[in-house]
Amino acid sequence: MKTRKLVNKLRKELKKVKAYKEQMEQLTDQQLSGLTASFKERYEKGESLDKILPEAFAAMCEADKRVLGMYPFDVQIMAGVALHQGYLAEMNTGEGKTLTATLPMYLNGLTGEGAILVTNNEYLALRDAEEMGPAYRFMGLSVMAGVKRDEDDRFENDEKKEIYKADIVYTTHSALGFDYLINNLVKSASDRFLRPFNFIIIDEADSVLLDSASTPLVISGAPRVQSNLYESADFFVRTLKENEDYEVEEKNVWFTEKGLEYAEEYFGIDNIFAPEYFEIYRHLVLALRAHKIIEKGTEYMISENGEVALIDASSGRTLKGVKLRGGQHQAIECKERLELSQENRSMASITYQNFFSMFPKMSGMSGTIYDAKDELYDVYGKHVVVIPTNNPIQRVDCPDWYFSDSKKQFEAAIRLAVKKHDTGQPVLIVTTMIADTEIISHLLVEKGLPHSVLNANNAFWEADIIKEAGQMGAMTVATSMAGRGTDIKLGPGVKELGGLAVIGVGRMLNIRDERQARGRSGRQGDPGYSRFIVSLEDDIVEKGTDLEKIQKYIDGTKRISDRKIKRIVNNAQKINEELGSTNRKTSKDYDVVLQLERKLMYDTRDMLLDGGTVEKERLLRIAEDNVDLFLKENKELDVTTLNRYLLDNISYRMEKDSGYLNLKNRNRVKAYIMARVEQSLEEKKASIDSESAMNDFVRVSALSAIDEAWIEQVDYLQQLQAAVSGRSSAQRNLMFEYHAEALESFRKMENSIKRNIIRNVLLSEVSMDKKNRLHIILP
Repeated sequence: MKTRKLVNKLRKELKKVKAYKEQMEQLTDQQLSGLTASFKERYEKGESLDKILPEAFAAMCEADKRVLGMYPFDVQIMAGVALHQGYLAEMNTGEGKTLTATLPMYLNGLTGEGAILVTNNEYLALRDAEEMGPAYRFMGLSVMAGVKRDEDDRFENDEKKEIYKADIVYTTHSALGFDYLINNLVKSASDRFLRPFNFIIIDEADSVLLDSASTPLVISGAPRVQSNLYESADFFVRTLKENEDYEVEEKNVWFTEKGLEYAEEYFGIDNIFAPEYFEIYRHLVLALRAHKIIEKGTEYMISENGEVALIDASSGRTLKGVKLRGGQHQAIECKERLELSQENRSMASITYQNFFSMFPKMSGMSGTIYDAKDELYDVYGKHVVVIPTNNPIQRVDCPDWYFSDSKKQFEAAIRLAVKKHDTGQPVLIVTTMIADTEIISHLLVEKGLPHSVLNANNAFWEADIIKEAGQMGAMTVATSMAGRGTDIKLGPGVKELGGLAVIGVGRMLNIRDERQARGRSGRQGDPGYSRFIVSLEDDIVEKGTDLEKIQKYIDGTKRISDRKIKRIVNNAQKINEELGSTNRKTSKDYDVVLQLERKLMYDTRDMLLDGGTVEKERLLRIAEDNVDLFLKENKELDVTTLNRYLLDNISYRMEKDSGYLNLKNRNRVKAYIMARVEQSLEEKKASIDSESAMNDFVRVSALSAIDEAWIEQVDYLQQLQAAVSGRSSAQRNLMFEYHAEALESFRKMENSIKRNIIRNVLLSEVSMDKKNRLHIILP
């Protein structure tokens, strides 16, 4: 649906809301807050939220005015309607997204099923919950924040139950995602803290749904045995020659046929794709990606204590305590000659694409979302609506300046910054990389200009630095994503000087990032200024262009026009945007397998946690499947193998009669084993004095078997995805290979679950204490 039609629909809803404005103004505080009970009653009797919306929005607008001192503008009410209806709303920076969200959050909070708003960081979630909370509470709804100021300060389980029981929850997208995974690892129903999902608003939605889409949330568990292949693979990769042993295309890298032959010769193996050499190949792919794809300063940095710290693409901050999965983190550590950290198994994983798709109603808002409208519709089925600004935009967006090399580029940026600064106009210099902020800072120091630097190294002071960036004479240097979500308000006298001047240094990864940077200036009709200064040495050009062809222009041995530079850098940006879209689609395709398996496993766990169990007949069928598989795998069966199977799976008690069996008669052997299974099962039932206790025991046994096998499967799929991505040179259908191998792994997991359910039930030690509580020691 076209934006104009959507906006017209929203205007009609706006008129309905405004029709109740005077009525709400006449109410006492008690009468106004009392409307919440009335709205809830109407909803419970079957009236839809859409019908209740005009009155509920009008009531919340009045509450915002009385409690917060702010009555939402017409455009904010329109945006609120769009968010309630599940649209992605583009609202310019400074147009009041925080206040806007109170309207749909209140309306959907009336259901008693919870409304959640996720932001990019803890500061914003806590700020919004604290600042907007009084208005919700005035109207009788409960409000909680799902994060704490100190990232290391964790909520206890009971605290999480209280948080997610609230009508309104403000949290971060990562905290909510991890809570979902943790909620599906609990061992008893009483430990669960999440309710079924209902309604969610995603702040900075393009950043979360697109920029962070390819990076899954992963919970790591028990450490894996440390591999000694990292150093060998790292050394090998350092000897390779580009285009001869491997090829790179944007963010993808793979071995050539010659490179694979060299690897086989180097490691003394005959077929690197053979299952027994999977670990060698996996480590080679990890090392190749670490050296050729994952960039220092853009995707990670080395912290002060000598550790690899990942950088969040959506915020520019370092991700505390987060590591790349599947051994990639250790490969980077090896590349940087650091001590290798422990590689842990992946216990649970989900991408944002699949996570947010689980919400019955999901909406989002951002200042830069319209440019990605096609992809957002293709991936999430969501339409984007552009909300008109409350006041016309006064910012002057000047044409870009083009230079052949970075030296001239940085000099021009400093000259422009000094010129603006000399008038007292505040200046915000935005770069694409941490390293560039350091260079700009050094050049400003040489000029004797005091300034603040905001990048991943000092994100702790982010809000304070950004708040001061609009004061007269302020000079701030920041990475493109730093301070996103925090308004830069102009200080006294700054409007008369032309507002905030934004100087962008370098062509950014996509147009959305550039619009985000420009949007730091000119909020709510304020004056402003923006200009980008780009060169052929911008990082994005190096990634998306044949450097040999443009080196002569960078060196100055051949002249080049501004028009040609513009064409080169803009084409590099277009290639990067297309690559990002392709990678997100690939990530989604890879995750299809995990999504289906995850749903099956989690649904089974929920069934067991909610009181379901495995009946005797089902247990016997599972045991029979196990026996059939055992006999299939042991066509030449001997007594030793049979007794080993019985001891490992059915009973620790040795029986002499197995020695008299005719092992060539498979039916007789199967009947014998099944008789032993039934005997052990009856003995177990006899040792537990009630049917309900037996059901609890079987439930725990099944959960344990499922969790153990599922953790192995998640971990394997993480490794498999990394390994398969390096097979491009083999001219195969990579997705088909991945799905085929993942399916085979799933079948093995099913067999493992069946085997371990029976083992747990038959071989566990069970006792009852004086309070009739079960004590189980699993085998």
